[in-house]
Amino acid sequence: MADQLNLSNLKPAQARKARKRVGRGLGSGKGRYSGRGIKGQKSRSGSNKMRPGFEGGQNPIYMRLSKQRGPYSRDAMPMGPHRTSTIPVNVATLEERFDAGAEVTIESLIEKGLIRNARTDVKLLGNGELSKKLSVTVHSASATAREKVEAAGGSLTLLREPKVRRPKRRPKSAAPGEPEPEETEESEPEAEAAPEKEPAEGDEES
Repeated sequence: MADQLNLSNLKPAQARKARKRVGRGLGSGKGRYSGRGIKGQKSRSGSNKMRPGFEGGQNPIYMRLSKQRGPYSRDAMPMGPHRTSTIPVNVATLEERFDAGAEVTIESLIEKGLIRNARTDVKLLGNGELSKKLSVTVHSASATAREKVEAAGGSLTLLREPKVRRPKRRPKSAAPGEPEPEETEESEPEAEAAPEKEPAEGDEES
């Protein structure tokens, strides 16, 4: 019979290795400077808490490099840090993989192996022909894809509302070198001549 478990025979399930004790004399192998070397920032306490990219106070590399030019605002074209990615799926692929009357959803696309996961938005594109009636539910779709799905008798539902961008209106200014149109002053109608007053009887010349 196995020994009964008590405080005298307790042991961990996996043997643990004791850490190396530093600063315990030259004979231990980690004495005097405890493996940190002589002086310097990395020999001080807290030196392991420096943030990534910190270069000791000097101008870091990401600030020394020149910055790329171009439109990086959010309302500009999707480029740089504001780039948005989508997974394209064409209507020709739906024609091959789905039967007529089927519901095309994000989950069904994953089951068919057309996409890997649902973390990235799916956009339906109009490459190819579609003759089957399908109920498609995706994040976004092109105008050509919508026309082909509806022409086949199917329906299209978007999970994200399309963003409507308002056009930027700028005041029209005259081109350089062209004279500005002169304002024509309208001639005022001539005042009608007032009727002459008839002389009174007492004013007649004697």
